Amino acid sequence: MSRFRRYDGGDPLAPPVDLSEALDAIGQDVMAGYSPERAMREFLRRGGTDQAGLDELGRRVAEKRREILQRHDLDGTMREVRELLDKAVLAERGQLARDITMDDGDRAFRELMLDDLPASTPAAVGELSSYDWQSREAREAYEEIKDLLGRELLDQRFAGMKQALEGATDEDRAAVQEMLSDLNDLLEKHARGEDTDEDFADFMDKHGDFFPEQPKDIDELLDSLAQRAAAAQRMLNSMTPEQRQELMELSQQAFGSPQLMEQLARMDANLQALRPGEDWSGSEGFEGEQGLGLGDGTGALQDLAQLDALADQLAQSHHGARMDDVDLDALARQLGQDAAVAARTLQELEQALRDSGYLKRGSDGELRLSPKAMRQLGKALLRDVADRMSGRTGARETRTTGLAGEPTGSSRRWEFGDTEPWDVPRTITNAVLRSGGATPVRLQVDDIEVTETEARTQAAVALLVDTSFSMAMDGRWVPMKRTALALHQLVRSRFRGDDLQLIAFGRHAQVMEIEELTALDARWDKGTNLHHGLLLANRFFRKHPNAQPVLLVVTDGEPTAHLEPDGEVWFSYPPHPLTIAQSVRELDATSRLGAQVTFFRLGDDPGLARFIDSMARRVDGRMVSPELDDLGAAVVGSYLGSRGPASSYREQFGDWYGGGRGFWA
Repeated sequence: MSRFRRYDGGDPLAPPVDLSEALDAIGQDVMAGYSPERAMREFLRRGGTDQAGLDELGRRVAEKRREILQRHDLDGTMREVRELLDKAVLAERGQLARDITMDDGDRAFRELMLDDLPASTPAAVGELSSYDWQSREAREAYEEIKDLLGRELLDQRFAGMKQALEGATDEDRAAVQEMLSDLNDLLEKHARGEDTDEDFADFMDKHGDFFPEQPKDIDELLDSLAQRAAAAQRMLNSMTPEQRQELMELSQQAFGSPQLMEQLARMDANLQALRPGEDWSGSEGFEGEQGLGLGDGTGALQDLAQLDALADQLAQSHHGARMDDVDLDALARQLGQDAAVAARTLQELEQALRDSGYLKRGSDGELRLSPKAMRQLGKALLRDVADRMSGRTGARETRTTGLAGEPTGSSRRWEFGDTEPWDVPRTITNAVLRSGGATPVRLQVDDIEVTETEARTQAAVALLVDTSFSMAMDGRWVPMKRTALALHQLVRSRFRGDDLQLIAFGRHAQVMEIEELTALDARWDKGTNLHHGLLLANRFFRKHPNAQPVLLVVTDGEPTAHLEPDGEVWFSYPPHPLTIAQSVRELDATSRLGAQVTFFRLGDDPGLARFIDSMARRVDGRMVSPELDDLGAAVVGSYLGSRGPASSYREQFGDWYGGGRGFWA
């Protein structure tokens, strides 16, 4: 069975939402210390490059609300009544002046009565209620006042009544009175808790023409009526005391009798008792000059209430808020279809992020980045690193031959002790050329060429990252995390034979998994315990005796803490000679293990520069002083250099670099 619904905008051929930009932004915020849940909310709030966010939609809602208040006032009905009253009085004066058959005394009395009308519009209308109009045009204008008031009062509670009852007959007005009476009976029976299903059906059969929206049950009828009635009450509250007084006085003239107001007041009381949760007491400050009638004013108050609800939905400020909370129909009605399309795209983004496996809930119920998300984020960071390394060369040229090498595509003459495979085509070609084409071809030792390989020894890489107070204070926290994640992605995807250990060192040091380091909040404890970090790194190197040790240290400060023999942390600032000695002693142990050492110094402190340089020189290592934006490229480049034989970074990255069909694709 096929189901169809109204087309709700957007590109019907558009591809599924692209999560790459969202995931990258979420990852950056997570590394800055946000929870994944908050990071996702922040992206939805900001939006993407070509996608309006919640903030933009909220701004448009606030602008529409402000426009309504600044454009309109609530005196429209009063102005219209005054115009009709002036029209009636003017027509009557003209008739009195033209009627030569009228008794002069009667004429003078009538003119005096018109001259002495009260300045108050309601009082003037009331005083003329028993006046015997001589002008047909004046009588029609005055009767139109009563008709207008009745239609406006009904339009306040039932949208569209003003137009529907234009030119209504006495029978039409009687039908309205009967509908209101039956409606109040139905509401009061429902309020008593009695079964009203059958009564509701009978009511709709009899009076359904008054309700074009065709409510399905009494609760749906109650909701729509209460929302409109509450808006009417808020409109009344928004008027000045003088406007309210005039309206209440004029209301008694509606349809020429007070019965309409009695039924409407009864209905309002019933609705307020049945739906007390509606806003019956609010008010708004209208500041414009475009007058609104009672019905249009009530509609404006309903619009304002809907805009307020949308603002709350778009703010997503309450616990457990979801994009599904946003009323797309209301958003389209208030801001247009493009706003609804933008909000629906955000809904799809949120749902796709939750369903794609990028976010997962931990045992504590909190959202976390999944391993899948970490890989995706690592790819993006590594792509950025590769872009920054574009055109660079300088990886160390330690090309050698070896047993566990990888073919380079070249060959060389065999030498005693070589065990590489023969390059058979080159070997036979050498023999043919040497013999001048004579047959049979006989091989000699000088003809033999072997396949050239380059050494690819396993590496044990320890990345030590400073997590001290100054790293967070000086804006180096996120670049440090980005660097760690990029290196982790490279090792796990390209150099799977290598072992990587991430060690964070602040007041003390600890080994961390990449997920733990990425989600690590900024630490405000003072202390740079390089000694403890080197202890953990050396323990890691000793567990991999057959691997090439590689030590990479990212720091912005001299050591200010070390471990005592009992395991307690000893802290001193400025750095104490004992702390320096302990750190140097452990670095010497690193050197004895044969590690390749690179320090990455952050910041411009000359004292730190001298200290790090002396530490690097002590172990025949290097000091690199990258800008923050280049930290990832510097660390990855150093690691690739430690991998030995590579003619360029592009060669190390292989097809991944430059958007080929490998990694980046």
